[in-house]
Amino acid sequence: MKLRILHRLNAWLEGILPEQRLFLKSDQGTRFIRLSPRTQAFALTGCAAFVGWTIIVSAFFFLGAISAGSTRDQIARSQDAYEARLNALSEERNARASEAEQALERFYVALDEVSKMQEILLASEDRRRELETGIEVIQATLRRTIAERDDARSRAELFRTELEAETGTARTGTGQMQDAQTTLAFLTEALDQVAVKRDEAIQIAGSAEAETEALEREIRIMADRNAQIFAQLEAAVEVSFEPLRKIFDRAGLPTDRILNEVRRGYTGQGGPLTPISFSTRGNALIDSDTGRANDILNRMQEVDLYRLAAERSPLGHPIRGSYRETSGFGPRWGRMHNGHDFAGPHGTDIVSTADGTVTYAGWQSGYGKIVKIRHAFGFETRYAHLTTIRVKRGQRVSRGQHIGDMGSTGRSTGTHLHYEIRSGGTALDPKPFVDAGRNVF
Repeated sequence: MKLRILHRLNAWLEGILPEQRLFLKSDQGTRFIRLSPRTQAFALTGCAAFVGWTIIVSAFFFLGAISAGSTRDQIARSQDAYEARLNALSEERNARASEAEQALERFYVALDEVSKMQEILLASEDRRRELETGIEVIQATLRRTIAERDDARSRAELFRTELEAETGTARTGTGQMQDAQTTLAFLTEALDQVAVKRDEAIQIAGSAEAETEALEREIRIMADRNAQIFAQLEAAVEVSFEPLRKIFDRAGLPTDRILNEVRRGYTGQGGPLTPISFSTRGNALIDSDTGRANDILNRMQEVDLYRLAAERSPLGHPIRGSYRETSGFGPRWGRMHNGHDFAGPHGTDIVSTADGTVTYAGWQSGYGKIVKIRHAFGFETRYAHLTTIRVKRGQRVSRGQHIGDMGSTGRSTGTHLHYEIRSGGTALDPKPFVDAGRNVF
């Protein structure tokens, strides 16, 4: 049965592929090679398989090229979106800073107005005290004059009675009567003048009381306006403070230690803000508005300290260009991975994440070509597996400065950057620093 099937298959092949002979002619004679139907079938099958394999490989190649082009377009779109987000965050930060500056200007204007009103009030109080003192003096003088007048009248009546007892009449001695009349006229004139002065003093006192009431109304109005200004200032300061505090919390930074170091080396324009106090006659007056203003100034100083700390901490991104995150901080393959890996095109710019000083720039086992930079607050950043180093030891660098190019030197399986952050020699997870810095820079 099998032989019959084989004979039929050979007959079918001979019908399609008849036997061919290939003649080879040379000087020694002519020879030929016989190509049986089976040989021709094997040859055609091999050629078809080769052509099919070539077509499949070409299709995979073209599909890979198309996929690579789509990936590059996607990376470019992601980078454009990231840059747009950075620009939006930068504009928002500038807007918040401008609002804080405007609020501070309004706060200082309000403080000037409060100071002027307090000066007016103190002057009014001094004037009122002087008027009260003058009225008391006038009243004392008036009482003394009235007492003297009554005493003079009593003495005059006594003299008249004695005179009548001795002479039987009050009309004796023209000179004595004239003296008595002159004395009475003088006393009457003095009393009239005292009465006029008393009326003037009472009128002045009434004017002072009215002026005092008007000033008290103005002070109450200004107090309400100051309360509104303080509320706006407190809201503006809180809006500026909260994002900075969240950045430090997200990065896990030792906030208290960093802020204490910033305070010790405070070199900002104008120095730390000085608390406000108003004094009169050498005694400091700390009212509710003054205390509230001092609280705002302290809060603004804290915002400024946070800003300075953020500018000097390694919160920037180490790569300028497209990248992808390939390996994070933590155990890997039974060993501790002390940094974060970013893969990207060969030669991508690597930049410093904060101001600092280069402490090492060269080759180190395992790291390959590496740059180490010392920053403020005891931080150190490391940039490993570089193909080119652009800085040298002892050089001062700024945030965003080009320090090297991405490569694959040292113990590396491909082109990438190994980025480390250390504090006091201890490795920290760089991811929270990089994520927090996206909201600032």
